[in-house]
Amino acid sequence: MPSEAAAAAKCMKGDRKPPFTIGWADIYSVPTWMKETQGTIEKEVDELKKQGLVSKLVVTDAQGDANTQIQQIQSMIDSNVDAIILIAGSSTAPGRVIADACAKGIAVINFDSLVDTDEVTAKINTDSAQWGASAAKFLVDAIGGKGKILVLNGPAGISVSDDRRKGAEPVLKANPNVTILAETNTAYNVAPAQEAVTNLLFAHPDIDGILSLGGALSAGAVLAFDKQGRTQVPITGENARQFLELWKAKNLKAWATMQPNWLGAFATYAAVQALSGKDVPAFVKIPLPVIDNSSIDQYLAKAKDFPADGYIYSPYDQKLFDELLAQK
Repeated sequence: MPSEAAAAAKCMKGDRKPPFTIGWADIYSVPTWMKETQGTIEKEVDELKKQGLVSKLVVTDAQGDANTQIQQIQSMIDSNVDAIILIAGSSTAPGRVIADACAKGIAVINFDSLVDTDEVTAKINTDSAQWGASAAKFLVDAIGGKGKILVLNGPAGISVSDDRRKGAEPVLKANPNVTILAETNTAYNVAPAQEAVTNLLFAHPDIDGILSLGGALSAGAVLAFDKQGRTQVPITGENARQFLELWKAKNLKAWATMQPNWLGAFATYAAVQALSGKDVPAFVKIPLPVIDNSSIDQYLAKAKDFPADGYIYSPYDQKLFDELLAQK
């Protein structure tokens, strides 16, 4: 019978021994943000291998299909991986299969796009509603509390995108002199965002600001304005390298935060801690870093270390991870 101390975290039975097999159930691997996130997972796995805690990493790619992701998670359960790291393609669809993994003593760490079920070892995320509220507040202030804006969202149905938009809503409602001209839902990539904003520029000659709830979306919007010869307007965004470089080059009135790519590495580390008998909180809230004119140069100084279409994320190490896991 495993001791209580050896099975402190949820889903843990205390009967799994290192080195562990980690499964990474990726919803889609094409966006650069996802590639960078997988890079942090692979780097963390290499570190944990050196410590004798992990033997291998199993990676699947559902190519954006939630049903495929469920099948791939089921395959991981069938092969008895020790942990499953998950960005969910649907908040509801994987519930049963995730509960099955938990019941079998597999550590399930869900980050970024979260599932509705609590049958997981831990959920890790920034506060997406706070993200949206902070972005909306900056934009409302930047346009003096009145004007016409565009709202740029990520894909509909992705919890991160939906939650950011929900967070922005109370701020927008409290400022009735701010009018939403149009909203978009696009993939988190520059090209579709640029195309969507270009179409809106033809329809709307007067735009005072852009509430963009994703970094590549912001870069696409800035490029669309540029190509049409339109004057840039206040804009929010994320730590996408291209957006930050455009911000600096064009002296934009802008604000950004980030969904750190190292959430993947942290999820991997948290899984191993849970499997090793440590108490892992059911939810770990990651503080939102703010990028503004006082801090943008610090990020751009590291730009060369990241892909041209990538995200310049903040530094991390296992000491930071231990501090985050110690939060109460």
